[in-house]
Amino acid sequence: MDLLTVAVVQAGTALFDSRRTLEKVREACAEAIKQGAALVVFPEAFVGGYPKGLGFGAHVGSRSEEGREEFRRYYEAAVEEGSKEIALLGKIAAEQRIHLVIGVVEREAGTLYCSVLFFGPDGRLQGKHRKLVPTGSERLIWGQGDGSTMPAIQTDYGVIGAAICWENYMPLFRTAMYAKGVTLWCAPTVDDRETWQATMRHIAIEGRCFVLSACQYLLRSDCPADYQPIQGNNPETVLIKGGSVIVSPMGKILAGPLRDGEGILAAEVDLREVARGKFDLDTVGHYARPDVFSLKVDERPNRAVRFGNSE
Repeated sequence: MDLLTVAVVQAGTALFDSRRTLEKVREACAEAIKQGAALVVFPEAFVGGYPKGLGFGAHVGSRSEEGREEFRRYYEAAVEEGSKEIALLGKIAAEQRIHLVIGVVEREAGTLYCSVLFFGPDGRLQGKHRKLVPTGSERLIWGQGDGSTMPAIQTDYGVIGAAICWENYMPLFRTAMYAKGVTLWCAPTVDDRETWQATMRHIAIEGRCFVLSACQYLLRSDCPADYQPIQGNNPETVLIKGGSVIVSPMGKILAGPLRDGEGILAAEVDLREVARGKFDLDTVGHYARPDVFSLKVDERPNRAVRFGNSE
C-alpha cells in the first residue's frame, strides 16, 4: 500500500483522571477516523500525565513530605502492563481498526517510566518503548529505559518506530532506529518550542522517513484545583502550547505546526517518497562509512536482579 493517511493528536491529559483521559483518546481516535486516518499518534505521557510545573518538593539533599504525597498521587495515576487501562487502549484501537501509538506513564514495581505503546488494528499490544534518558527534572520521577524496548513495528504500511521528546536529540539512538528501517517516525513530545520544528524536519531529511510529532496542549484549567504549578493558578495559563507537525522525507511540512489549542492534524502520505529520498541519502547504507564509524547496540534487558538462569 503506497498511500496512507496518518494523524497526530494535539490535546492535554486530564491530570490524575485516567477515566476522562481515556475518553479523550476514544473521542480523538473517532475524529481521526473521520479524516481517514489508519495510524494515529498521541503525545508523550498522555495517559498518566506530564506534571508540567511541579517540583515534587525536591531540592539538593532534601525532599519534602508534600512532595512525596505529590509523587504518590502521580504514581497511582500511572498504568501497568495487563491493566484495565491498557486493555481499553487496545479495545479503542480494535474498534477503530487503527494503528495507535500513544505516550503513557508506565508503572513497574516502584518505578515510573515514560513509555510509548504500539497497538495494532486488532487491538493487540505490538510493542513498547521506554524513554532512554529522562530530561532534566524528569529524572526525579521517571526511570531510564534500556535497549530491550526499542521496537520497530512491521506493518502493511511501513515500519513504525518512536523517539520520545529529547530522545530525538540522541544521534546514536536515531542511527539505531534508522538501521531498523523506520519509515514512519513517531515523535510524541511536550517540547513546544519553535526550535522543535527544525528538529523534526532534520530527522525527516536525515532518516528519509515521515515524521509524526504529537505535542500536548495543556491549560492550567485542565489540572485539579489543588495542582500548584510554578507557572501560577490562572485557569487560562497555557502550560504546554503544542506545535504538532507532520513532515515528509524531504523535509516538507505536510500539516501543522498546530498552535493555540487542541486539534488533530491529518495528512495523506505517499510511502514511495521514502525510496525516492534514499536515492541520494541512506545514513546507514551507502552514505555510511563503517570502516571509519560503527555503532554497537545492546538490546538485552538491563535488570537489577536476576534469578536462576534468566537473562
